[in-house]
Amino acid sequence: MRKLNLLPPNPEEDAKGRFPSWLHRKMPKGSHLFETNTLLEKYQINTVCEEAKCPNRIECYSQKTATFLAMGKECTRNCGFCDIDFSKTPQPLQEDEPMRIALSVKELGLKHVVITMVARDDLPDQGACHIVTIIQTIRNHNPEVTIEVLTSDYSGNTSSLDILLEARPEIFNHNIETVKSLTSRIRHKAQYTRTLDILRHAKSSKKSLFIKSGIMVGLGEKVEEVKETIQDLYQAGCDIITIGQYLQANHNKLRVKEFISPELFKVYADYGYSLGVKEMYTGPFIRSSYNAGRILNRIQSNIT
Repeated sequence: MRKLNLLPPNPEEDAKGRFPSWLHRKMPKGSHLFETNTLLEKYQINTVCEEAKCPNRIECYSQKTATFLAMGKECTRNCGFCDIDFSKTPQPLQEDEPMRIALSVKELGLKHVVITMVARDDLPDQGACHIVTIIQTIRNHNPEVTIEVLTSDYSGNTSSLDILLEARPEIFNHNIETVKSLTSRIRHKAQYTRTLDILRHAKSSKKSLFIKSGIMVGLGEKVEEVKETIQDLYQAGCDIITIGQYLQANHNKLRVKEFISPELFKVYADYGYSLGVKEMYTGPFIRSSYNAGRILNRIQSNIT
């Protein structure tokens, strides 16, 4: 049986031995927590909510939503911030996974679906064809949904990226995660400039309505570095940028260096808007897929 951990992650505490006030939150409203968990268990669905110990998972499950984690629970990269299991030789892809995800989408009644993936550097196309099959299967059974994909960088292989983009997800998302100076310490194999190239390529393809990326803060970055990253993402074609507080998933992962205040998150949002970014979503608990459907609705409303 799937174990549902109701406790938030336990990151480094501040000097006083407790979280700052803005990192305390009430239990979320919603009555579908265990219903969602039971359904995910029924279809044997992996979610990044569980595997990455997302602090919002109780809220999202309570509202009958989740972010699907495709291609297994083992990642071929071992990033310093991520709690997903690392393996050089992950389990083979499951052919029935696309159908199981599609049926889960239908039973949950989702209008906007977020599909993320473990990095699969062991596969020739790094999993692009499998993600396309998932997208197609979801649409076959749920023709009204919009789809957002949060992908790896495919090691810079634009041929694999183009395979995915041909499926025309409404939102293409690839997270830059951190500032340039911290990339080599925080992201295993990934490169700052390569991420920008991936986003730029996706934008120029015109196969997705919106391009999205996310940043974690609290890892020792400087304010000007975050602003530089926002500017780089904007110039690469990002329509949506998310910024959230990094929280340490377990004692083996990188430590929190600083808890970023809500005021500074607003500074980052205002800076992005001043450049021309269409949607800045920033705050302590913001994650790349958090309230993704609402963000899509908001950006579409602002355009129209």
